[in-house]
Amino acid sequence: MSKIQQINRRDFVKLFGLASGGILLGCNVSSDTKEFIPQVEGIFTPNLFVQIQKDGNIILLASRSEMGQGIRTSLTSAIADELEADWKYITVKQATGNAKYGNQNTDGSRSVRTLLEPMRKMGATAKMMLITAAAKKWNIAETDCKAENHFIINKNTNDKIFFGDLVDEAAKVKIPSEESLTLKKVEDFKYIGKTLKSVDLKDFTHGTATYGIDVRIPNMKFAAIARCPVTFGSVKSVDDTSTKKVAGVENIIQLDRIVPPIGQFFGALGGVAVIANNTWSAFQGKLGLDIEWDYGENESFDSAEFQEKLTRRVHEKGKLVPGSSGNVFAAFKDSENTIEAAYTVPFLVHAPMEVPNATAWFKEDEIEVWAPVQDPQTARAELAHFFEIPIEKITINVTFLGGGFGRKSKSDFVVEAVALSKKIKAPIQVVWTREDDIKQSFYHATSAQYLKGSLSADGKVTGWLQRVAVPSITSSFKPLSDYASGFELGQGFTNNPYKLDNFRLENAKAESHLRIGWLRSVVHIHSGFGNNSFVDELANAANIDPVQFHLNLIGKDRIIQGKSDYPYSTKRMKDVLKNTAKMSNWGLELPVNHGMGIAIHYSFYSYVATVVEVSVKNGNVKIENIWTTIDCGLALNKDNIKNQLEGAAIFGMSIALFGKISTKNGAVEQNNFFDYQMTRMKDTPKIHIDIMDKMHEPPTGVGEPGVPVMAPAICNAIFNASGKRYRTLPLVDEGLV
Repeated sequence: MSKIQQINRRDFVKLFGLASGGILLGCNVSSDTKEFIPQVEGIFTPNLFVQIQKDGNIILLASRSEMGQGIRTSLTSAIADELEADWKYITVKQATGNAKYGNQNTDGSRSVRTLLEPMRKMGATAKMMLITAAAKKWNIAETDCKAENHFIINKNTNDKIFFGDLVDEAAKVKIPSEESLTLKKVEDFKYIGKTLKSVDLKDFTHGTATYGIDVRIPNMKFAAIARCPVTFGSVKSVDDTSTKKVAGVENIIQLDRIVPPIGQFFGALGGVAVIANNTWSAFQGKLGLDIEWDYGENESFDSAEFQEKLTRRVHEKGKLVPGSSGNVFAAFKDSENTIEAAYTVPFLVHAPMEVPNATAWFKEDEIEVWAPVQDPQTARAELAHFFEIPIEKITINVTFLGGGFGRKSKSDFVVEAVALSKKIKAPIQVVWTREDDIKQSFYHATSAQYLKGSLSADGKVTGWLQRVAVPSITSSFKPLSDYASGFELGQGFTNNPYKLDNFRLENAKAESHLRIGWLRSVVHIHSGFGNNSFVDELANAANIDPVQFHLNLIGKDRIIQGKSDYPYSTKRMKDVLKNTAKMSNWGLELPVNHGMGIAIHYSFYSYVATVVEVSVKNGNVKIENIWTTIDCGLALNKDNIKNQLEGAAIFGMSIALFGKISTKNGAVEQNNFFDYQMTRMKDTPKIHIDIMDKMHEPPTGVGEPGVPVMAPAICNAIFNASGKRYRTLPLVDEGLV
C-alpha cells in the first residue's frame, strides 16, 4: 500500500462538500494522489461513517446525540439509502466526541439540515467503491454494474455479488472524487422520505438502552453536590458532622466555582460534594450538610419585581432595531383605531426526565467521560482548557439522553465530574437530583413585550410597533449583556413575515440574574406568543376571521431573502396555514363553550401552523384537539417528524399551562414536578399532524418549530371560547388549570 499523506483541510472540504469542514474519512489522504485508505483486515472502511464486514453486516456511525428524536435512525438511513444497503444488515454505533466527525452539536434543529447531503455522499462513496471492485472482478465497465439491496449486479448477465464478498477488493479501490458521485433522484429513494422504525426501538421498550445514569465502571464512586441556592453564591463554611454519619459516605469535598473565560464554555457552579459508594448515600449525605452561604450580588433578585420592571420598560422608548421601516407614529396619529397590548412569559426550565449526570475518570494524563451530552466537542474542549490535558487525550462517550431540550448542551455537570475524579483519583459519577436540576439550571429567559398597531377602516394594518425586553443568552458568556442580541431578535422579531409599510422594533434593557441558556425553540417562544396573540387581537378589532386576517397581513407571495441560504417564502407559510385550517374544519360551528385558536410561525427555516380547540367549563380549560401542519422541506423520516411534532405540542402545552420559574431573595422557588408541572397523559388531547410533501426542497428543522405556536393558539382558542383574553403565561396562575 502506498504511503499515506496528510490531506489539506480546505481541499478535503471541497472534495466531500462538507460545509462545516469537519467530517473526515477513515484516515487522511492526499487530495492530489487519491491515496488508498488503510483497512482493518476483513472490514471495508471507505470513510469514518461506514464499516462493511465480510458477512455483509454494516456498522454505520451516528455523529449526533440521540435524545428521543430518532436522529441515529434518520442520518444512518440516508447513508444506507445511497449505499443501497439492506436495512436488516445495519447496526448503528455512536461516535465519540471528536472534530473529525464535523459539528456534533445536537441543537438548533440542524442535524438533518446540515448533515443529510454529507451522509448521502458517505453512502454513495462506499457504493461506488463496491461497484468498482465488482467491475474489476468481472472485467467489465463500471457503467455495466449497479447496486441493489446489498448486491452489486452485472446488468449484462444479471449475475450478482453480495456486498460482504467484495470487502477485500473494495478496500484496495481509490476514493472517488466528489464530482464522480451520483446521488439518487427523489423518486428512487428507498428509506429517505419513508417511515422507518427506530434502530433503538427494542432497547427503548425493553429497558436495555444505556443512558448516562446507567453507566457503571469498576471501583467507581458516586457524588451529589450541594450548590448555592442563589446563582454564583459561594460557601462560607460547612458543618459536615451529620453527613459523616451516613452509611456509605466516604468523603466530603468543597468544590470551588470553575469560572469560564469570557465568550466560551460553561464552567461549574461549585459547592460541597458528598462522595459515597452509592447514589442514595450521596443524596442522603448532601441533605445532612449544614452550609453557610455567601449569596453574593444576586441575593436580592425577585422575579416578580423584575417582571414588573421589564413590563414598565417596554412601555417606554427603547433602542431602535435595524430593519424598521416607514413611520409608525404617523400611522398611529392618522388612524382612529389603535390597539395595544403587553405580553409576558416567565423564566422556564428544561426539566428533562433524565437529570444531568456524568461519569468521569481522570487518569493522570488522560480523561474519559461517559455522559448524556448534546455537544460532546464543546465538553471535550472545555475539559482540555480547565484541566490542561491535550484534547486528543480526552474521550467523550455519548450515551443516550433521557431528554435534553438544550439543557444537556451545557457541560457544567461534566466539568464537575472530572474535577471530582481528579481529586479522589478514581472514576466517579455525579448525579443531580430533580431539585438540583430545577434550582441550578441554565434558564430560558423571561420576557415582556409591548405591541401597538393601527387599523384602517377596511381592516388593514397600517402601523406595527413592537418592543421586547428579554435577558440575553449572551449574558452567560459575556458580562453586562443587558439587551437581546441580534441573533435572538432574528428569531421571529426582525424576520416578521407580515407585509407592513410602517414597522418599528425596539429593544429594551433586561439584565440577567440567573444563568440564561437556550431551551427548545429558544426566543421563538417569545416572538411566537407575542406576534400571534397580537394578530388575533387585531383580527378581532377589525372583525375579520383570524385565518383570513393572517393571509391578508402576509400579503402577496414573495421571498424574504435575508442572510439565509433558506429564503423565507410567504407562499409556503400561507400553504401551511390554509392546510391546517382545512384539517381542523376551521369556521364550522362548535359546541357551546368550545373555541378554536390559530397560530403560525417560521423557525429553524420551517413553516408551521397550528389550530387548537379548547373547552372552557366552570373556569377550567381543557385542550380538546391539536392540528399541526409543517413544511420542513425534504422529510427524511416521516415517523420521526410526526413524533417530534407530537412531542412539541405537549411541550408547548406544558409551557402555556404550567411553565414558570420564579425567584425570591435570589433563590428559585420551584422544587420538583409537584410545583413545576408538566402536561400529564390524562390531559393529552388528540394530536393531528400533516407533513407537506416538499421532497424537492432542502430539509429544514423539525425538533423545535412545533413549540412556538402552541401557547398563542391555546390563548386565542380560550378567547374564542370564553371571550376572555390572557396575555400572561402560565395559565395556571390565572386559575384556568
